[in-house]
Amino acid sequence: MRIANLSGRLVLLTDDRALDVESASAGRFASHPQAVYEVWDDFVAWAATQDASEGVAYDARQLGPAVPRPPQVFAIGLNYASHAGESGLSVPENPMVFTKFVSSFAGADVDVELTGDTVDWEVELVAVIGKGGRDIAESDAWDHIAGLTIGQDISDRTVQFWGDPSQFSIGKSLKNFAPIGPAVVTLDELAQGSDRSDLAIGCTLTRADGTTEVLQNGRTRHMIFPIPTLVARLSALVELLPGDVIFTGTPDGVGLGRNPRVYLEAGQTVTSEIEGLGSIRQRFVAKA
Repeated sequence: MRIANLSGRLVLLTDDRALDVESASAGRFASHPQAVYEVWDDFVAWAATQDASEGVAYDARQLGPAVPRPPQVFAIGLNYASHAGESGLSVPENPMVFTKFVSSFAGADVDVELTGDTVDWEVELVAVIGKGGRDIAESDAWDHIAGLTIGQDISDRTVQFWGDPSQFSIGKSLKNFAPIGPAVVTLDELAQGSDRSDLAIGCTLTRADGTTEVLQNGRTRHMIFPIPTLVARLSALVELLPGDVIFTGTPDGVGLGRNPRVYLEAGQTVTSEIEGLGSIRQRFVAKA
C-alpha cells in the first residue's frame, strides 16, 4: 500500500491513479494525511479492501509532503561511515540527532529557491512511525513502522556552519528544504521484492544543458545505526508518536565532501530514488 498527500487530501496511490480516502470510506477516515497515523491499524485493515486503481489520474506536482506535519522530526547525521569519512569526521558511537522544522516540508516534485551559493543535497531513507511508544526493543521496532518514504535533507552549508558549534537544524530547515514522498510505502509491499534493510539509494543531477551526473549511489544496509536500532535508541530517551518521521542519514557523495566542493546552481534538477519507493524531484531556482 502507498499512501500519499494529494493537494492536502489523503489518498491511496498507484503509479497513475489516486483514490481519495475520505470519499471512498464515506467519511470513516479524515481527509488530512497526518490524521491517519492516529488510527493506523484500523486504516490498514480498511485499505486492504480497496483498489486504488479505481481512483483518478493525478499530476506529481499535486503531491504534497507524504507526511505533512509530523509531531516530531528526528534526523540522523553521519549514519554512513562513507559520509563520515568524506566529511573528515569520526564514525559516531551514538546516533547524532538533530531536527528539520516542519515548515521546511515539501512535496515530491517542487521548485526550491537557492538561499545562497552553498546549498547541498543529501538523499535519505525516511521511516514513518505508525505505533508510538517508549523503550521499544530492536526486535519489535519494525512493528512500529508505518512505512518508508524518500527524503532530501537539503542543506545551506553557510547557515549550517554559522558559529561553533554548528547549527545543523536551522541550516537544513529553510523553505522546501525537506521534500518527502512521493508516498509512504508500507512494509508488506516492500517485502514482495526487496529486503527492507538493503535498498539501493541515490540521486542524480540534471544540469541546465541536459547533461546528467550521478551524485550519490549507495545501499541502506551500510547504515551505522539501522532503522530498528534508531527506533530502540530514540525511544529509550523520548516517546515516539504516531506520525513521527526519522530521516536516517545519507551515504557519501554530497557536495561538501568533494574536492573542490560543489554546490547546487539555478537551473539544475536533483532526482532522488530509493529501491521500491519511487523517486522525488527538485528543481533549483535563483533567489527572487
